[in-house]
Amino acid sequence: MAIYNLDQLQHHILLCNGGTCMRNDGEEVTQAVRDEIAKQQAGGFIHTTRTKCNGRCDDGCVTIVYPQGDWYGKMTPESGRELVQALCKGDKLDGHLITNVANTPAN
Repeated sequence: MAIYNLDQLQHHILLCNGGTCMRNDGEEVTQAVRDEIAKQQAGGFIHTTRTKCNGRCDDGCVTIVYPQGDWYGKMTPESGRELVQALCKGDKLDGHLITNVANTPAN
């Protein structure tokens, strides 16, 4: 699922594949997100990257969307598909949003 023209990139989804997230359906969430991107034909503007632990194990499975800075927790394969659908519409995924770091004041 390589994206070669980054000029069109609107969303970069970081999919936690750390130990706790993997025990909480991390692989299934990753595949569901990628399958939905293909289904929505959104590969030209949504890119995914698997990461190691993002340090929010209590919120596993964690998915992060940049450049928006949205951190989502307790993700499931179904909510992963819903996230892609929401991004395609320019929306956020209500109910799973942990925080938005773009709106968090720096210390």
